[in-house]
Amino acid sequence: MELVLRSDSESSMAKIVALAKKLNVTVEQRDVIAKTNAEREELLNKILNFKAKGKSSFGDALEWQIEERKDRNLPFSDR
Repeated sequence: MELVLRSDSESSMAKIVALAKKLNVTVEQRDVIAKTNAEREELLNKILNFKAKGKSSFGDALEWQIEERKDRNLPFSDR
């Protein structure tokens, strides 16, 4: 069973956590990253407008695929 509790009162949450520990109930705390709509919008814009600052460490996907499947002919392959 899972129960989600949200509160702005740290003292109330501390009491609930203390009670949960006494009852041997596992407590998993997740902090809220953005509380206001403006903070959420700012976070969303950061995610959507992310630009990498260097070359990908994964390399070229096409080259990898060709190397992995070199024992087979790939359809629409011009290499």
